[in-house]
Amino acid sequence: MDVIAGLLEGVPLPRMVPVAQDFPRPAMGDIEVYLRGEIEKGAYFQGIKPGSEIAIAVGSRGISNLGIIIKTLADEIRHRGMIPFIVPAMGSHAGATAAGQKAMLEGLGVGASAVGAEIRASMEATNLGSSPLGLPVYIDANAAAAGGIVVVNRIKPHVCFRGPYESGLMKMITIGLGKQVGADFCHRLGFERMAEHIPDIGIAAISKSNILLGVGILENAYHETAKISCMRGTEIPRQEPLLLEEARTLSARLYFDSLDTLIIDEIGKDISGAGFDTNVVGRYHSPCLSGGPRISRVGILDISEKSKGNGNGLGMADFIAKRARGKFDFEQTYPNTLTATLTGAVKIPMTLANDRLVIQACVKVAGLTDQRKVRLVRIRNTLSLGRIDVSESLLDEVACHPNMRVLGPPADFAFDGIGNLF
Repeated sequence: MDVIAGLLEGVPLPRMVPVAQDFPRPAMGDIEVYLRGEIEKGAYFQGIKPGSEIAIAVGSRGISNLGIIIKTLADEIRHRGMIPFIVPAMGSHAGATAAGQKAMLEGLGVGASAVGAEIRASMEATNLGSSPLGLPVYIDANAAAAGGIVVVNRIKPHVCFRGPYESGLMKMITIGLGKQVGADFCHRLGFERMAEHIPDIGIAAISKSNILLGVGILENAYHETAKISCMRGTEIPRQEPLLLEEARTLSARLYFDSLDTLIIDEIGKDISGAGFDTNVVGRYHSPCLSGGPRISRVGILDISEKSKGNGNGLGMADFIAKRARGKFDFEQTYPNTLTATLTGAVKIPMTLANDRLVIQACVKVAGLTDQRKVRLVRIRNTLSLGRIDVSESLLDEVACHPNMRVLGPPADFAFDGIGNLF
């Protein structure tokens, strides 16, 4: 036994209980039928000549039913005699390379064969002029050359700043379609100015380009499509803030105000821009946010496969597992970080050999008089909060909460032969 394992050997681990957290759950029915009806009713492509090419801008997030939504849009564009194609609208994500961004879209189920439209990936951006604040306005070169643009994104609270436009259509227009160069200019003065810069550049981009349609997606706390809102490009500045407020009411959370330890099975760029939803965890790498639950120690065990080695978020943990550290890819992670100017989330925390040691380390340094009474929660990721595992010490709070219920009996953590959780 090595020295580290010996130091942690006697730290007790609690028995864990599966618990349901109940959230509002509005969910759409047949998305394809609904979206076709909205496009027909809105006449968004009226006046566009047959044979024109239409760019569909898609980002790097794991959005439920994204493949269905993009395929339906491509089919509707083709049905009207136009030629759809996909452009990555993800700023500097996926290593800030065209090949990386194309691969990320394919991994999200938006490949050419899946949606019936080719991906035209390029890091080239066209300068459309300046914003009212004098900032340059960039847009993906392929999109700029098209006969029209459709922008598709989920609208939700951001993990780094607050404003009328956070994670959504306006940010995708400003930063996603702006490619690395546009993202860099928008981030350059820090997140303290982000709420000002996004509408400044975004509204200018709308006025200087041919954004025909914005498709705003809201998801409930169970990662299901709750609402799809279609709007003309010129309507985005007015409608998106209303959708953001609606999205806030659907957001998942942990119903505990304070914890000794939170264990997160996986983080990833497909889960959140910061690897995990900082609003859920109460850990931030941006000076613009605060609040959330008070959690003494956070342990992260893995990076999702879809994140392609982007380990953004690891730096906000106290301990990480060796398997997470092994997947951390500098080339995938650092370009986005250098563009965003927030470096705290990509620092490497104390790395331990396996999951068991990560959990024991979190308990050991949580400042507890009696470690057997640790208030510990384990989650899969911050998109999956409808079912969590809690230590027995939290059962009284679960019993008193109207939105939590026990799903099964207590059980010990189950580890494999090398100390990782099954």
